[in-house]
Amino acid sequence: MRKLSLAALCVAPLAISSALADDIASALDHGPIGVMGDHLHNKGEWMLSYRAMRMDMEGNRIGTDSISPARIATTIPNRFGMPPTLRVVPLEMQMTMHMVGAMYAPTDNITLMVMGNYVTKEMDHLTFQGGMGTNELGEFTTEASGFGDTSVTALFRIWKEEHAQIHGGIGLSLPTGSTDETDTVLSPMNTMPELRLPYPMQLGSGTYDLLPSLTFTNKTHDARFGGGVQYSGVIRLDENDEGYALGDKHQLTAWGAWSPDPRVSFSLRGTAMSIGEVDGIDAMISAPVQTANPDFQGGETVEVGPGINLYAVDGPLKGHRLAFEVMFPVSRDLNGPQLETDWTATLGWQKSF
Repeated sequence: MRKLSLAALCVAPLAISSALADDIASALDHGPIGVMGDHLHNKGEWMLSYRAMRMDMEGNRIGTDSISPARIATTIPNRFGMPPTLRVVPLEMQMTMHMVGAMYAPTDNITLMVMGNYVTKEMDHLTFQGGMGTNELGEFTTEASGFGDTSVTALFRIWKEEHAQIHGGIGLSLPTGSTDETDTVLSPMNTMPELRLPYPMQLGSGTYDLLPSLTFTNKTHDARFGGGVQYSGVIRLDENDEGYALGDKHQLTAWGAWSPDPRVSFSLRGTAMSIGEVDGIDAMISAPVQTANPDFQGGETVEVGPGINLYAVDGPLKGHRLAFEVMFPVSRDLNGPQLETDWTATLGWQKSF
């Protein structure tokens, strides 16, 4: 009897720990903060979220090769005529996006999601003097800020087993972001006109876009390890009022995570993304700069980066999640010349109730 009692005492904590791994919420329940629509909620549950994302770009690339501003200014043709080459060259760009989202589950198998954002963009340029040569005239910065496009999405469960599931998503992006932003530029002739900003500096797409997704997630029985794979897309349904549509976007992402404690998980994620060229042209966007050419948009990029999720299991902050992730490009093949991304960082907060 004593041996049996001692065995029972030894096994009981393991059984309780296993039950807790199955039942309690933990940092491993959500994917990296840079992944959208990675989970479903229980019937009647709400979740509010906030994300701050920063992207920094510097230097130019054609395909997989870097290219200098002087070479762009003297060798890349200007599709709009005079001057014959691109005499204004972007040097760097910063984009900051504040995203606010809400999720609600009317059933255990369906979760509804809406997300809006506020965007700030800055791009630094170098203007070369006149129509030829490498004499630098000066630098200038263009800026744009305001609300971006809004998305509404329905996530639905397709298959579920004990610790794994597949769910799909179908959404619609609404054109709430501006496509007619303007700013003052420095021309090669040393004038400072106010022009409509090129495509990368606009705040929205101007189109209704289909947002499909398919996500697989899994975790071990002890909730120490987990991961997932997700496809997501942005399919432009029509051209906008300015006469163009941004390129379609397709993204495949996969991640793995380790949780030494329910309060924290560490992740590593990789992403492969393809973005098409702009289809059509805005007649109001014409300048000797690469960002005004609809053919110099999009390309293929592979990124990798670490992340951390923190979850409060008790105390005054119980149920709050705080997460951070940073992604770095490891491969870029751009329809250039284009600015290349150096890093993207996302900081986020989530709370279910």
